[in-house]
Amino acid sequence: MSIQPDRIIIFDTTLRDGEQSPGATLNVEEKLLIARSLAKLGVDVIEAGFPFASPGDFEAVQKIADTVGTQDGPTICGLARARKDDIKRAGEALKPAAKGRIHTFIATSDIHLKYKLRKSREDVLATIPEMVGYAKSFVDDVEFSPEDAGRSDPEFLYQVLETAIASGATTVNIPDTVGYLTPGEFGQLIRGITENVPNINQAIISVHGHNDLGLAVANFLEAVKNGARQLECTINGIGERAGNAALEELVMALYVRRQYYNPFLGRPPESEAPLTNIDTKQIYKTSRLVSNLTGMTVQPNKAIVGANAFAHESGIHQDGVLKNKLTYEIMDAESIGLNENQIVLGKHSGRHAFSKRLQELGYNLSDTELNRAFLVFKDVADKKKVITDWDLEAIVGDETQQPPELFRLEYVQVSCGDRAQPTATVTIRTPEGRELTDAAIGTGPVDAVYKAINRVVNVSNQLSEFAVKSVTEGIDAMGEVTIRLRHENQTYSGHAADTDIIVASARAYINALNRLYDALEKQAQGEPSQPMAGV
Repeated sequence: MSIQPDRIIIFDTTLRDGEQSPGATLNVEEKLLIARSLAKLGVDVIEAGFPFASPGDFEAVQKIADTVGTQDGPTICGLARARKDDIKRAGEALKPAAKGRIHTFIATSDIHLKYKLRKSREDVLATIPEMVGYAKSFVDDVEFSPEDAGRSDPEFLYQVLETAIASGATTVNIPDTVGYLTPGEFGQLIRGITENVPNINQAIISVHGHNDLGLAVANFLEAVKNGARQLECTINGIGERAGNAALEELVMALYVRRQYYNPFLGRPPESEAPLTNIDTKQIYKTSRLVSNLTGMTVQPNKAIVGANAFAHESGIHQDGVLKNKLTYEIMDAESIGLNENQIVLGKHSGRHAFSKRLQELGYNLSDTELNRAFLVFKDVADKKKVITDWDLEAIVGDETQQPPELFRLEYVQVSCGDRAQPTATVTIRTPEGRELTDAAIGTGPVDAVYKAINRVVNVSNQLSEFAVKSVTEGIDAMGEVTIRLRHENQTYSGHAADTDIIVASARAYINALNRLYDALEKQAQGEPSQPMAGV
């Protein structure tokens, strides 16, 4: 009996593979925020993490399973190597979920077998029934991945998949682990599987791929034409190395070109029914949330969610768009939830009006978060004549999506000019509650601020990235600053927004230092390091 659906299942791995981006480490509360946003977006499956990796990863998967994994919510998935201790840990973390899935994997390419696993093909074939069967003892829904399938011998791959399905796997995932394949090759690989795995109609074919050659989205769309019905992707395409296939690009390609893809899913070409369950109007908001929390800025020319995606500078383009958007736009900005609405709120607006507008924008804050955000809103309203929804999003993100507050910026002041040495004075409250003040000279005001902060905090680090952008247009726009620090080959990100870019820079630096300091404290307490794994 075939279980192939007539729509595309969206499997989001932002919280697992996406978090493996250098510097994109998230704490439990941040993962929970993203998971709630993904559920609202309408993803079918959330790969919430790798429970065996660390106590923090286990806790995150368990909390997401408990709070987001409701009966009418998404399936919550945990990754596990084809080892009993990994699988057991995943099963325990997923217990609270109404719909849980264990995603287990083992490498199948000869290069991985020889140099990584040091196993034979026969060893792998013997491991699969035992490990898939063990996963089935925890959950009914088991996904199996042959890691590095793109470079595996096809005939051996067919054997592996047939064995996994016969052992109880309900989804078989085909990963292009190193981003090596071209669209034609990937389509041929999926077609070969549909034609040569006898029991393939008993499982859903999934695809996972990395963007090393910039082909991940194209590969996935070709896979859909050849029988793939689940796409494993991430918000903004984040992930190891060059990242994963981007969820927003896949979803909007299937949305805009659904007449083209309909026949491949057995639908009439003229059908207007969506090919995914995604609420496209939540795409932009989810993209912003992930960008803010991970500290990974979206490039301006990024498809769908980049700042320039719906901008027109050419006079010919502008003229055409003004006459009819269809002349140069194949989709409406509002279809991804991007609009220019401005709120009628100012310094005299009350807490109730502020709270109501945030609810209309989709934010449900706790009383503590609301109070904190409202104080910042009043401060910004004193400085700006017009408050936009984007300003509100920046305020909410800055006040509710922060790392543990260990060091706190109490005061910052700079002095600079074309004939003066940039000088900064800072006052910082330490984790012990002491207020320390110091000053420093730098090559510019931000450099001076960072040197002064370092003198107080005294935690060795190297600034590896500094990025600043405006939230809205105009001289009074709020500025968002994202930075990354490196310490002992680990990267820690920080993010902050303020109408004063120097203040935003200082707060972003403190946020990154708090993440670094928190990691050092956990290491001192003996928490194990995270073994990284992926497919």
